[in-house]
Amino acid sequence: MNAYIRAPLSSQFRTLTPTELQLSLQDSLQHWDQCSDVWVFAYGSLIWRPEFEFVAKHSARLSGYHRSLCLWSRINRGTPDNPGIVFALDEGGECEGVVYKVAADQVKATFPALWQREMPSGAYNPRWVECHTSDNQRVQALTFIINPFTDAYVPSMPLEQLRHVIQQAHGLNGPCIDYVLQTAQALKRANIADPKLEHLVQYL
Repeated sequence: MNAYIRAPLSSQFRTLTPTELQLSLQDSLQHWDQCSDVWVFAYGSLIWRPEFEFVAKHSARLSGYHRSLCLWSRINRGTPDNPGIVFALDEGGECEGVVYKVAADQVKATFPALWQREMPSGAYNPRWVECHTSDNQRVQALTFIINPFTDAYVPSMPLEQLRHVIQQAHGLNGPCIDYVLQTAQALKRANIADPKLEHLVQYL
């Protein structure tokens, strides 16, 4: 029988400073030529709540990573004392999602808010990845992959504990269960199959 996964201690949790956030963003965009549009690969809540303007949107496939509920959420869908769990990209397999094209002249206005949303604790590694779109394009997109060397990483969790965490946690952006269900609904609307998530939803 799998043992329950212990949530990280609240005393160990800290958010990135504004300077750290800015440096992280600058590092991720250091090779951007400032003239090209920028693609963003979405696999979770960015599919149904992107909160930024874009000039194109396509279904897309990313190889080498899969969508997984593997990230303790201690701000958006939980608290340091009662963390929720949210999606991240973890190594292995592939992931069906969505790519958004952000116009070059909107990148500097758009990305600070995106970084504040996705990178408050530094639990993700922002990374450029190659995606294959539904119209047979290959695009280099920026996405957010789990940092497995932080205490926010949950490589696996027993189903009963996962169900309990999702049903009980509540954070700045609302209940964890709403996040999971809305993601499942958004994937269905986009004709994206995620059997593991579909199975989990039956127990919520």
